[in-house]
Amino acid sequence: MSVLLGQILDALGGELVGGEREMPISRIAPLDSAGHGDLSFLSNPRYRQQLAASQAACVIVAPMMRDEAAQRGACIVTADPYAYFARATQWWKAHQQGGRPRGIHASAVVDATAQVHESAYVGPQCVVEAGAVIGADTVLKSRVTISQGCVLGERCILHPGVVIGADGFGFAPSAGQWEKIEQLGAVRIGNDVEIGANTCVDRGALDDTVIEDGVKIDNLVQIAHNVHIGAHTVIAGNTGIAGSARIGKRCQIGGAANILGHLTIADGTVISPTSMVTRSLPKAGFYTGIFPLQENEQWEKNAATFRQLYTLRERVKKLEQALAEGRQSNNGN
Repeated sequence: MSVLLGQILDALGGELVGGEREMPISRIAPLDSAGHGDLSFLSNPRYRQQLAASQAACVIVAPMMRDEAAQRGACIVTADPYAYFARATQWWKAHQQGGRPRGIHASAVVDATAQVHESAYVGPQCVVEAGAVIGADTVLKSRVTISQGCVLGERCILHPGVVIGADGFGFAPSAGQWEKIEQLGAVRIGNDVEIGANTCVDRGALDDTVIEDGVKIDNLVQIAHNVHIGAHTVIAGNTGIAGSARIGKRCQIGGAANILGHLTIADGTVISPTSMVTRSLPKAGFYTGIFPLQENEQWEKNAATFRQLYTLRERVKKLEQALAEGRQSNNGN
């Protein structure tokens, strides 16, 4: 189903250059594969060579690309093309599929003491346990579990298989065995949080596990008990965050990163994919904790050297000291 370009402009704003509001738009597509009737975008100047060759009906661009884009054809000029593209996808989905769903699917199991806002949606085979709270316009897709006493804010999206509030991994050693530590806290999730498929957020041992407003979490992420994640942080897939870690606001955590327990990460910190964070990061920055990818034979040699770094450092210090003493002796003569 196509829409008119003017409908998008009315909803999202932007300056139309070199085109007509009545132009039909049939889909949103990448710049290099867009065809006639498609809306596309250019946010990174590195891909400007694709602009002239693109068959898109209209391209979303920044002011600096205005003249170049206008030579090709119709364009929408906006300060942040990537953000405009994101809002365009939201508008498109709402226009094509309607607004967010509402209600409780017939196959869902919702405890009588749970509070589900009338505008929320609980999808097929979801489970909402006793005392849980689901905020306005929040969407639980299929097979999501919200455990006892956990709270979700407004406009959240939880994808299939998410588990909120399973027991944290807490056991006390006792006479060669393990005594379970009952997890007596819950999980509190703020507004506008999105959590990817099959991600688990464990309930707190005593205090709650907390995810603040605007956090975005990818698929297959493990968040352990009593973790606190600051507002508008993004976490890519396969990341593991151990118990009682505190992640600041507006952090970016790459895929398959691991953060040890009881650490504190400063606001605005960026962590590279597959990094292992073994200490607190009190100062915001861009951190990487991995070996570069290389041939295995070379990696084995470097890894063997890495294990000897401390010994090599001590040898270098002694050599430097001996050289310094030798210079002093020569100067004395």
